[in-house]
Amino acid sequence: MGNILVEVCCGSADDAVESFQAGADRVELNSDLFHGGLTPSIGELIIAKKHTGLKIMTMVRPREGGFCYTENEFATAVEDAKLLLAHGSDGLVFGFLKSDGTIDVERTKIMKQIAGDKTTVFHRAIDVVPDWKSALDTLISLGITRVLTSGQESNVFFGIETVKEMITYADGRIEILPGAGITLKNIDRIVSETGCDQVHVAHYKPYSDSSVNNNREIFYGGALYPPEDRFNMVDRDYISAIVNMTN
Repeated sequence: MGNILVEVCCGSADDAVESFQAGADRVELNSDLFHGGLTPSIGELIIAKKHTGLKIMTMVRPREGGFCYTENEFATAVEDAKLLLAHGSDGLVFGFLKSDGTIDVERTKIMKQIAGDKTTVFHRAIDVVPDWKSALDTLISLGITRVLTSGQESNVFFGIETVKEMITYADGRIEILPGAGITLKNIDRIVSETGCDQVHVAHYKPYSDSSVNNNREIFYGGALYPPEDRFNMVDRDYISAIVNMTN
């Protein structure tokens, strides 16, 4: 398959450590992966940096549900970005859209200015824009480093052709990082058919926490009532298998 860079989607410092021990090249650090990934805490970043030697990209996303933010939400994103960089983030992951789904140029430009010479990644908000070619042109003109995409499909496996088109269209002017649904079973085909040189992967396994077992009727979340005695962490063995396949 060649030397393919492996980035792991992480929801905690422990996830980053597991990814590091699995041999990953880079991580994207988030909180709340249940909602697609939100801004991580400064504490998570500090611990992840302390215990890994990885490049750590940090998500800047102030809330779930769309990418057209209020003034206060965007102001929060700006302050979070500054703090993340000040505490060692190697780059910022973000996506700002207008209400019609086109890229919010001014907000993207502000985030690029905050990042300075650090890496900037426009995340899968690219997958809901009405015209991805126009969106790439805009991001290229702003100097954005990389785009994370599933090829405008729910699973990158179904977006292979679009990802391939994106890589050809970008022609080295911006990096294209395919992600969402990459597995041991399909990674070879995704890499070979798109011609990508990096992948964004996510795979977790459940862990138990018995501290809540005295009263199983209590739920601390919302209406979905997720199990309170379980949590997920990056599956080190699975990620290690992917790393071995790509090198």
